Amino acid sequence: MSTRPSLEIAVRASAVLGEGPTWDAAAQRLIWVDILSSRVHTYDPATGRRTTLGTEQHVGAAKPRAGGGLVVNLRDGIGVYGADGGFDWLLREAVPGRRGNDAAVAPDGSLWAGTMRYDEGAGGGTLSRVGVDGSRTEFLSEVTVSNGIGWSPDGRLMYYIDTPTRRIDVFDVVDPDGPVVSGRRPFAEVEEGAGFPDGLCVDADGAVWVALWDGAAIRRYAPDGTLDRVVELPFPRPTACAFGGADLTDLYLTSARVGLGPAAPPLAGSLLVIQGVGQGLAQPAFGG
Repeated sequence: MSTRPSLEIAVRASAVLGEGPTWDAAAQRLIWVDILSSRVHTYDPATGRRTTLGTEQHVGAAKPRAGGGLVVNLRDGIGVYGADGGFDWLLREAVPGRRGNDAAVAPDGSLWAGTMRYDEGAGGGTLSRVGVDGSRTEFLSEVTVSNGIGWSPDGRLMYYIDTPTRRIDVFDVVDPDGPVVSGRRPFAEVEEGAGFPDGLCVDADGAVWVALWDGAAIRRYAPDGTLDRVVELPFPRPTACAFGGADLTDLYLTSARVGLGPAAPPLAGSLLVIQGVGQGLAQPAFGG
């Protein structure tokens, strides 16, 4: 079950808190962020071209927009960058001591965005759906560290992680045009001592891949919640994973150096890739 596949360095970096890898199908590039450095990075695996965009606030996630540009989950709300690089706030709602964290685009083109307190205070975060018009519907309050979000291949299930619970939870999507979710229940649980679940992605088979913060691994859980694969990594703090590449068979991994000090492993903070590890799902762009 435990394997050490061939890891390749996509981008050698020293990200403080690398996060949120996302494949931008229209541009054929990988988008990822360094939250605490307030930077959005892109990487084109075909050419090796890289870009960096500095944001005015800590950036928890960046996702492609249908019309070009990016939607970003910032400290004080949701912002959008146009294809020309211009910035506007879509939804601004500053809460002292709180910032945006992980986010994902739903099949209907809305953005599901999480927040957390800087001090990781219990119950200080939220999970909300942000419509293309900037309207916000809060689905979960009293979240601690809102993290991975993803949908099953048929769009009928939504997976979600509040990291300190050590669980990957699952919801039923009862109104995909809303969408509305209900019926929260545990899908899988990470045992004590194996790290904490962070970011996730869902593959074409409906299996859920989860990065384990302080666990030096990513895990694949089958659609019934059973653990069927563990990939060991050369750093303790992987943060998230996403399938990318032209055929969506490359698994990209972000990682963090924060809290590791001068003894951090050399690859901590880099963007890595494992080729041919599975088949991913095409991810929608934000419709706003």
